[in-house]
Amino acid sequence: MPKPALGLCRIAHMDAPTVRADDLLTLLAVSRTGRYTAAAAVRGVDHTTVARRIAALEDALGGRVVSASGRGWELTALGRHAVETAGRIEAAMSHLAGGGDEPDPVSGVVRMSATDGFSAYIAAPAIAALRRRHPSLTVEIVTAQRRATLHRPGLDLEVVVGEPQTSRGQAVEIGRYTLGMYASRAYLEQLGRPRTRDELQQHRLVYFVDSMLQVEALDLPRRVVPRMRDGVSSTNVLVQVEATRAGAGIGMLPCFAADRHDDLERLLPDEIAERLPYWMIARDDALRIPAVAALAEALRAQTERSRAMLEGVDRP
Repeated sequence: MPKPALGLCRIAHMDAPTVRADDLLTLLAVSRTGRYTAAAAVRGVDHTTVARRIAALEDALGGRVVSASGRGWELTALGRHAVETAGRIEAAMSHLAGGGDEPDPVSGVVRMSATDGFSAYIAAPAIAALRRRHPSLTVEIVTAQRRATLHRPGLDLEVVVGEPQTSRGQAVEIGRYTLGMYASRAYLEQLGRPRTRDELQQHRLVYFVDSMLQVEALDLPRRVVPRMRDGVSSTNVLVQVEATRAGAGIGMLPCFAADRHDDLERLLPDEIAERLPYWMIARDDALRIPAVAALAEALRAQTERSRAMLEGVDRP
């Protein structure tokens, strides 16, 4: 075999695209944010640089790592595999920045989505305790009242109300909570105390904005109190609690959010006690990341510890 052939092989090998760590870290930022512009802000570059680095990574890997959707950029199967490597690179860099100490695998950024009530009273204390054990961990909470999806870009975990209609990834029920009807004591003194469900329906309702409600399990008033007219509606349950406390009407509220306020009184508890499930959803590949798995377990454990509060049998 002539020697020039070997030289040509060597040149061809040198010209082949190589995977760059910076491109992988850029993909990691895109996976967490779902947007090139947001990823650019995280990486300290402009969005055109993000696009070039993603294109270079795809050339090196020989396939697409992200695909466009109406919700932003989503990882492909190849992209999810690449992000696992990117996470290890990020952890190694943190290890070096920490002076060479043994790295904590539960580190980096995890992004989750949950309802505002769950985020405030379950996720927040669970994450605080988890971070005391793993100070290099950062958790981003996106509060939302929406249907679950395993393809929403930038999310590692979702906690939703009602069983998700999905067959991909892992979905598990982690607990249940109770909703009841509440009014402020001042409201009851002024407008009278409903003694029956019919009397209750003569008052105004404080609840979610019906036209914006995406979760079928929360469409309760049409069944429980169908003749109640809206008084104040909000997409945020904490706003609903405060509106009820202010006397805007009678609220259908989670017991765990309402029972902590002494000025609120629960009405007809034996007749109206609606129990709804919390489900946690994650992709299989996400749960292989130690930080995501640790957060999932922390949320499950905190929900279990809070069972009495969630079900409305343990008023603070």
